[in-house]
Amino acid sequence: MKTNYKRLNGSKNFRLRLLVSTLSSTPVIIESIRDDETLPGLRPHEISFLRLLEKVSDDCVVEINETGTKLKYKPGILIGGKGLVHDCGVSTAIGWFLEPLLVLGLFGKKGLTIRLKGITNGGDDPSVDTFKSTTLNVLRKFGVSGEGLELKVESRGVMPLGGGEVVLSVPMVHSSLTAVNWVDAGRIKRIRGVSFSCRVSVQFENKMIHSARGIFNRLLPDVHIFTDHKAGTQAGNSPGYGMSLVAETNSGCFISADSTVSREKREDEMDFDDEKEELASPEDVGEQLACVLLGEIEQGGVVDSTHQALLFLLCALCPQDISKVRVGKLSPYGIESLRLIKEFLGVTFDMKPDPHTGTVILKCMGCGLKNFSRKIS
Repeated sequence: MKTNYKRLNGSKNFRLRLLVSTLSSTPVIIESIRDDETLPGLRPHEISFLRLLEKVSDDCVVEINETGTKLKYKPGILIGGKGLVHDCGVSTAIGWFLEPLLVLGLFGKKGLTIRLKGITNGGDDPSVDTFKSTTLNVLRKFGVSGEGLELKVESRGVMPLGGGEVVLSVPMVHSSLTAVNWVDAGRIKRIRGVSFSCRVSVQFENKMIHSARGIFNRLLPDVHIFTDHKAGTQAGNSPGYGMSLVAETNSGCFISADSTVSREKREDEMDFDDEKEELASPEDVGEQLACVLLGEIEQGGVVDSTHQALLFLLCALCPQDISKVRVGKLSPYGIESLRLIKEFLGVTFDMKPDPHTGTVILKCMGCGLKNFSRKIS
């Protein structure tokens, strides 16, 4: 039987394209992947993601040409499984792999338990702490069982050499997700957070917390930031420090922001020269992160800007029922996700700006994706 492939171009939204392709069982051919760049083709973390898809699904076909500029991908059946291990490498953080894994794990034949190795904090993606405090709570809103849904941070690793390990457990959904009517962003009732330090003095954490609290304590009394100082094998292979903050509202919304400071590995040099790179001081990190979180709260959505794409995807995967959500200003990644959801899942969102609050209310009818992979008992 001839397979009909959907043709796409470029390296943009690579991870999201493969995720919706897998969920909708649509084979894709992606061409012209960075073919005009000095280093053409797929990056190490993108190839690693393809290998990860092969681990969690059965009978999926991946073909890459010699230069890495063309990919042929035919999704298989999601099987999940226990005791899986995947090395995410050091070209991007574990957070980049976690978001698609959370969604794929829900629609597997069995629940998913996987150990991921690499960079736990750093890069442009949310840290593992943000996934624990915020992302898992977003999934629970859609009826995902709290039992069996967890992320354990066993050791930390920052850029450039990583060395961190986390264990992700995702239960499968028994039939489908639950549609949501989630428009009340509520008011902030408390702020929680966790600071961490690896291979540096614990004083870095105290300074970050002190400067962040200096801003929050003017606004509300219930602020608690925990410390997580790692030493020895649990501290990974590189020195660094950072913090993840989450604001909880009285309507059950979680708004998060995080930041990590470590040495960046540059392409043009193998050794790290102390004089070339000026790292941000812990006081600045704490103050800037507090301001970023307040900026996210000001946007007024039920999730922060980094979680918009996940929120839209979960709404689209719901049964054929109306889901209604409120978000702040749409992020570029959120907009791209809406386009891909329409293209692959056939779900169109109705958008209505709310001029009083500066937010956007989105409504959609879910595509009714059911978990057909699971064993029918």
